[in-house]
Amino acid sequence: MSTSHDTLLAAQQLAQLHAGFAQLAQQQLSAAVLGQQARASSELLQALPPRYGEVLLNLLDRLESSALFSEESCSFSQKDLLDNLEAWATKAQAQLEKTR
Repeated sequence: MSTSHDTLLAAQQLAQLHAGFAQLAQQQLSAAVLGQQARASSELLQALPPRYGEVLLNLLDRLESSALFSEESCSFSQKDLLDNLEAWATKAQAQLEKTR
């Protein structure tokens, strides 16, 4: 059972991640730092169904891998991964709103 405090923390962590996605897109944040931030978002991950965490971690792993290579040599498009992370955040927001 989540409390309103837990839900508030989850919403704050989602907002921080969303800001991190924008910072990454503008090259103000590295994929590794974003990955650490996302993995530390325990209240958010606990507030969402388990599949959300699985999808997020999969996308982050691919994003971090893509950062190791130039865009041309990597099978993962960083822009596409960022688009997928944005879609994930939109769905996560909707899910959090359902639980309020």
